[in-house]
Amino acid sequence: MAGAGLLYKNQVMLLTQTFFIKDNKDELLLGAHKYDFDILFFDQMRDFVVAVESSEGNNLFVIDLDVLYNMQDDMQHNRRQTMFLSDLLQRLPLDQNYIYLQTVRQGERFLLQQKLVDSNCLAYAEKPITNDVLVDKLFNIFAQHSRGESNTVVYLGDQASLDTQLLADNQVELLQYQDARTLHVRVKEAQPDIVVIEEAQYLQTEALVRVLKKNIEFDPGREIILLQSRLDPALARRALDSGFDEILPANDIDVLTRQLLNRINKIRASKDLISRDRATGLLNKVGLQKKAQEWIRRASRENKPLAYGIIDIDKFKNINDTWGHYFGDIVIKRLSLVLSAQLGERDLLSRFGGEEFVVVFWDSTLEQGKQKLDAMREAFGRVVFEVKPGENKNFSFSGGVADYPNCKTENEMFLQADAMLYQAKQGGRNQICISGK
Repeated sequence: MAGAGLLYKNQVMLLTQTFFIKDNKDELLLGAHKYDFDILFFDQMRDFVVAVESSEGNNLFVIDLDVLYNMQDDMQHNRRQTMFLSDLLQRLPLDQNYIYLQTVRQGERFLLQQKLVDSNCLAYAEKPITNDVLVDKLFNIFAQHSRGESNTVVYLGDQASLDTQLLADNQVELLQYQDARTLHVRVKEAQPDIVVIEEAQYLQTEALVRVLKKNIEFDPGREIILLQSRLDPALARRALDSGFDEILPANDIDVLTRQLLNRINKIRASKDLISRDRATGLLNKVGLQKKAQEWIRRASRENKPLAYGIIDIDKFKNINDTWGHYFGDIVIKRLSLVLSAQLGERDLLSRFGGEEFVVVFWDSTLEQGKQKLDAMREAFGRVVFEVKPGENKNFSFSGGVADYPNCKTENEMFLQADAMLYQAKQGGRNQICISGK
């Protein structure tokens, strides 16, 4: 499909040998375009370096380490030569990170792996790797880079022994609490990823973890950690038997904070498996409902409004029937990028199902939500899709908006916004409707 610059926001730049390009180019491009990114192929080091140096945006740079052997390099008058890894690393721009493809034999050499990971290595993979798996892994990296996931830690104790700035820098909110007997209420309200409990609080109320975990709404992915002031094996055994997931020493604030951040990152990765849409990297229906409920709780605490919008691509069945499901997938993925580009830091975006998306605007009234969704609608309407050589099309979507606190729950907002979406469709499509307007 021509006109890729118009259609794909992100790019992969791949440095490899000529035979690899000949054997894999068409299949790799077909897979990459389904995931809404493009691949540019290079078999000359100089051209690759120039492209990396001039690259802008969220691009990935992939190097097949077979280029170290028998590679044509126009810097050496097109003579074939063997290049050492140190030569390769010296020629690559230092302000970027790289993904390396290597053979199984190369992967068995620990010193080579160490050299890579110490030299701007974003990731590495062993060959043979199928084209569809490679494309899927590259898309996952794109999706990871586009996320701004926030998490919450509830700390039960007199004074939080944590580096609050380091937590904030990693998008982790710390909520301090001091009443053990109402901790279960606070956890239900805040829905934290980790609960940290000081030893003194546990000794006063040893049943508190059992009270937390027996609630049918308790998230099994949530970790409850005891901070122990000194090593006491008997107390540790009792605490673990009562339901604590881990016991950490409360000696060093910086070390403890970094331990929690490592756990947060694992929790984030685990949640992604069940809360993300594979095709777009956005929240799926399960992920949206959970995050939207959390946003409502935060909005209530901070006295902020929320605007909840549902959008649906106009005449999407006709798009699929006319140009095929492959092209329909491209339209969906392109829309996800258009929407993502205009999100605020605390806004939520979900592919709710098929061609339907949901966006939640933080600190936005009903009217402001309509204005933001209208801006997204206009931006999508300007995207040019080449449906076949020489023929371009533009597409549209319709939307409906509801808001909190006029609607009290996520389900109420969904039903109201869905009713407004229906009104927009019935009223001629390519418009945003809100109640009373």
